[in-house]
This record gives sequence, C-alpha cells and structure tokens, in this order.
Amino acid sequence: MLEKIFHLEENHTSVRTEINAGITSFVTMAYILAVNPSLLSAAGMDAQGVMLATALASCLGCFFMAAFTNYPIVLAPGMGLNAYFAFTVCGSCGYSWQIALFAVFVEGLIFILLSVSNVREALFNAIPLSLKHGASVGIGLFIAFIGLQNAGIIIDNDSTLVGIVSFRSTFHTAGICALLTLIGTVFIGILFIRGVKGYVLIGMAFTWLAGILCQLTGLYTPDVKAGYYSMIPSSIFSTDLSSIGKVFGQAFRADFRGISAGTFITIIFAFLFVDLFDTLGALIGLTSKAGLLDEEGHLPRIKGALLADAAATTAGAIIGTSTVTTYAESSAGIAEGGRTGLTSATTGFLFILALFFAPLFTSIPSCATAPALIFVGFLMLGSVAKINLEDPVEAIPAYLAILFMPMAYSISEGLAIGIISYVILHVFTGRKKEVTPLMYILALLFVLKYIFL
Repeated sequence: MLEKIFHLEENHTSVRTEINAGITSFVTMAYILAVNPSLLSAAGMDAQGVMLATALASCLGCFFMAAFTNYPIVLAPGMGLNAYFAFTVCGSCGYSWQIALFAVFVEGLIFILLSVSNVREALFNAIPLSLKHGASVGIGLFIAFIGLQNAGIIIDNDSTLVGIVSFRSTFHTAGICALLTLIGTVFIGILFIRGVKGYVLIGMAFTWLAGILCQLTGLYTPDVKAGYYSMIPSSIFSTDLSSIGKVFGQAFRADFRGISAGTFITIIFAFLFVDLFDTLGALIGLTSKAGLLDEEGHLPRIKGALLADAAATTAGAIIGTSTVTTYAESSAGIAEGGRTGLTSATTGFLFILALFFAPLFTSIPSCATAPALIFVGFLMLGSVAKINLEDPVEAIPAYLAILFMPMAYSISEGLAIGIISYVILHVFTGRKKEVTPLMYILALLFVLKYIFL
C-alpha cells in the first residue's frame, strides 16, 4: 500500500529509509515544541496551549506536503517569524496576540491565492540555477551555524559579535555540551564514511546517551538559570490536552478597535514578505540538494509544495500558532535518504505522538541535535561544485547569497542580496538580456523593502 501511495521504488528508496529519514527530521526540529511556546508566551499566549498548537500545526503541514507533492519536506512554525510575531507585532507595536494571529490567517489566505494563480511558482522559476545552487550551500552553512549556536560552541562576543565557548571555565555546563557536540559530529562523520544506514539518527542517539552518562557521573551539572537542563527526562507521558482551547480559534476574537486598515495591512505585508522568500529560499536549497529539480532548475509539483505551505499557515493561525513554513531542517531527513512524502508523513505522525510524549521530546538536549545540523551543512556544501566559478557574473551573486544566509541569520536576506547583485552585475556587464523581467521586479521589491521596512 505504501508503495502505491508514495512510489518508493520509482524514487529509489524504501519504507525503512523513509521512516528513518522522517524520524531524523523530527528529532532535529523537535526543539520548536519548546522554543515556540517560550517565544509566543511573551506575547501573552498560554505556553502549554501554544505547544499543543505547534504540534498540531506542524503535523498538518507535514501531511499537506506529503499529500500534495510526495516530497520529503517538513513544516513547522518558523523561527524568526515567531519572534516578529511576539516581539514586534505584540511587543513594540503593542497589538494583541489575537490580532497577530488574524494577520497570519489573512497572510495564509493570500498565499493560497498566489499559489493557485501560479504567482509563487513563477517567482521560483524566475530565479536562475546558479542562485538556486548558492541557496542550497547557504542554507547548509546557515543550518550548521544554528547547530553551533544551539550547542553553545559559538557564543556572543562584545568585541567580535561571535566567539567560541571557554571549555575550561564552563566545563560542567556549556563546556561539556560543546564537547559532546563535537564528539557527536565526528561520530556521525565516521558512520557516514563507513556507509552506516541511519548515521545521523544513530549519531544523535549516541550523543544524547553520552550526555546522560556525563550527568550521571557528575561531568555535566544542570543549571536551569543558565539554560542547561537535565538530559534525563523527568517524565515521558502526558494526557492533558485541555490547554489547546486557550489559543484555538482566538484569531477570530481579535478586537480591532483603534487599529487602522493601513497599519493592519503593513503587519500582513511584513509577515507575507518574509514568509514568501524564506519559503522560496528553503524550497530552492532543499530540492536542489535532494535532486528534485529538473534540467532547467524547475521543481515539478511546486504548486502543491507552495499550496501545502500556505494551507499550513492558514490552519496554524486557526489552531493558535504563528506562521507555519518550510523547514530547513528537512535537509537532515534528506541527508538520511528521504526522497518521498513518507518522510514528511512520518515526521507529521511523530508530531501527533508529541502531543502525548511532549516531556520526552522536549528533553532532547541541543547538544544531541546540533551534530546533525552541523554535519548536514557539510553535505549541502557539495552544491558549490555546480556553480560555474569561471563566470563571475553568475558566481558572485551565488557567493553573496551563500555569505549572507548565515551571516544575516536569514534565508530570505541571503536570497535578496543574491537577486539584487545578480541583476546589477548583469546590467552593468552588458548581459542584461539574460535577466528575466520578473528578476528585475524581484530586485526592485527587495530594494524597496530595505528602504521602507
């Protein structure tokens, strides 16, 4: 039955590989079950209710992607977008979280219309192949940078913005977590070189078990105030789902008194713009790595992928969470061999389980998931070989996209710089005929965004 639904043989994969890939994707993104409630609770939302809404919305997004496209891409509430929701719309601007949810709901409806009308597909196809390969590499470095930060290896530095952790002075907390991450990354590399199936998942499990052993022997000491929690789950099972009622359907209870139409449209546009290009950038990079693009750099069934993303955003707002979007962590499952919707469906099913096993999933330490993210960065680096470095007019924009994704901590910012520089270089080197009209429009939109937003 699974063969008929997901066409496994046609995609040169198996049930075991796909399920393993789905588990891997889930484990690398399970942090959203803890992080999203933490962020949105700052806007006044019920943390437990948001956690349940996050699990349900992620589940629906993954199922939509599996049903509409049969691609191994997973979705969940987007990082960055949830921070904008909590700290800008509800924080700096002072609007209620119900209004922010309604703005996300409207954004999702607009995305559905854009997806059905082929606008988003046209945007995807307009981006040249060199930038698509650059986006794949950039996302890999971005994911690796997130892993290094999550593990506490790369930390804040007042002089240089970033620095490396002091292993000695913080050995029993940050130091041991950083060391476990490095050991786990090397262990995954060894398994990869030896051709061991499920190397990423095995590596994460190994790192977590090593962390538990360090805690039991006193090498690791939990420090909740500093953000270093116990690696041993305090509980595993929970059946209290009543909190979902505190956030479900609240988008339609928003009080719009005192809010102008222009202000509300501005909020919607900000959500729309960031989500649009985050999604396009992620899809470009992930599908390029998975070998799903055709010879012209187009993605078959892209309309379904974009529609799944839009439908998940709309449903997520109703359920009670911020914008649901395509997750770059899909690359971990793809690296494990995931090639069909069975991967995303498996991840979606695990989000259902997370409703009942939330204490277990949220106790997975960052030092266990970080090695997967760091190693995926290496795997996605291979796309740089597909960029024609002998042609600087094509290569420089790809390089800038690669550079800005991790440095600006944003897929959409990297894509923006890549597109703007692509148009400028082609215009001023006598190759403007190679630039499509839509690329000019995209470049102009990004320039206007930097001027006015």
